[in-house]
Amino acid sequence: MAKVFDTNVQLTKYRVLREVIRRAYEGGLEEAYFEIPKVIAPGPKSDMNCCIYKERAILQERVKMAMGGHADNPNVIEVIDVACDECPADGMMVTPACRGCLMHACAEVCPRGAISIVDHHAVIDKTKCIECGKCTKACPYGAIIAQHRPCMVSCKPKAISINEERKAVINNDKCISCGACVYKCPFGAITDKSRVLDIIKILQESEGNTRYRVYAVIAPAIVSQCRFGRPTQVVTAIRRLGFHQVIEAALGADITLYNELHEWTERKLMTTSCCPSFVMYIEKNFPELVKHISDSVSPMVQTAWLIKRSDPTAKVVFIGPCASKKKEYTLEKTKGGIDCVMSFEELQAFVDARNIDTTTCEDSELDNASFYGRIFAKSGGIAQGVAEVAQSMGVEGVKPCVMSGIDECKLHLMQLKLGKATENFFEGMACEGGCLNGPLCITHSPKNIVDVDKYGHDAKEKTIDNSVRLYKLSLEQDKTQ
Repeated sequence: MAKVFDTNVQLTKYRVLREVIRRAYEGGLEEAYFEIPKVIAPGPKSDMNCCIYKERAILQERVKMAMGGHADNPNVIEVIDVACDECPADGMMVTPACRGCLMHACAEVCPRGAISIVDHHAVIDKTKCIECGKCTKACPYGAIIAQHRPCMVSCKPKAISINEERKAVINNDKCISCGACVYKCPFGAITDKSRVLDIIKILQESEGNTRYRVYAVIAPAIVSQCRFGRPTQVVTAIRRLGFHQVIEAALGADITLYNELHEWTERKLMTTSCCPSFVMYIEKNFPELVKHISDSVSPMVQTAWLIKRSDPTAKVVFIGPCASKKKEYTLEKTKGGIDCVMSFEELQAFVDARNIDTTTCEDSELDNASFYGRIFAKSGGIAQGVAEVAQSMGVEGVKPCVMSGIDECKLHLMQLKLGKATENFFEGMACEGGCLNGPLCITHSPKNIVDVDKYGHDAKEKTIDNSVRLYKLSLEQDKTQ
């Protein structure tokens, strides 16, 4: 299984999730907190930590996260204190590679005079250093390095700090639940909380979809994650887990594209609302721009609403690559459309825990959406769809701006704030490259965008027309009920 995931951190997370899910069905969940660590780390030596006791202590906390985490913390992202390795975060540091040269280039380029030469070696005064990095580039030996915590570097909203015990701490008021820190922490000390037990309860209480039907809505990015079978085989595997039907979130993306284009014709200046982390970033960092956020709900929610208009008692579970979707589905504006969220990582653990070999599953047709809805998974997909559909509808004047990752979002939102932006339709995605590089993807690869493009071109529907007809029909039916 190691070859399926990018990192051993993901593999460990998967093994814990698989055991939790297996015990939820087969029994033994009550002892999971104490027994699963022994199953994964039998000892006597530790494979990952200084001793078997610390490894098991960390695994106990991972089990807790797999079973829902701490109920008193509203954030979907949590820090496992015992797993935090207290990584150095000392900024600029002179290494033993310093040769005590006569040039002293490091001291010469320092704008604050923070570097002095003591006993023929460079010394940095931390009280003066502004960590500009000029000294690292000037040193001919590369003897000065910048030491920063991976979690802090990955957190663009600067929601992560270090406490007195040198452990990572998340400021929930700044956090946008993007999950970048989850994927970047080398020790897996920051993780997303799982809702797999809630999903199992939903499936079991449906009594085989007789009391109510359970639908799975899958994100289009799933095509880049099928290292364990074809997408059409994965659909079959999901149904074998107990879901009544599998629907593409790309169907909702078609509808969102339609709604946002019509919304833009009235507003003439707008940002997208598909990425909940992007929306939260605006709300927390650019409150004056909130008025420009699209009123349209995300494709995930739009698809769920469509399902529940035709099947009011339905339960809907979204399966995707995002940590922030675990936050979004709880928000009041979603009106209970989504009942729970499962990540791609959790899906892999789920099918394996239920002994489903995806590679041997028969193919199930997956054809709910158009080319445009499917390419929402990549950065630029929404902008491309808006521009091309606008042209086909005779709508003029749309000038899209594609923002991939929070750094680009910050740059262009600042231009918008200052009135210097030349564009009028801003597509923002918190993850660089888009959803196909979400933090809860099984694998992150340049091949992902190739897979998504192919998935889009394979769609039988080349326009959003049929999706829009279905949407309008569901609205009419809802009025008559």
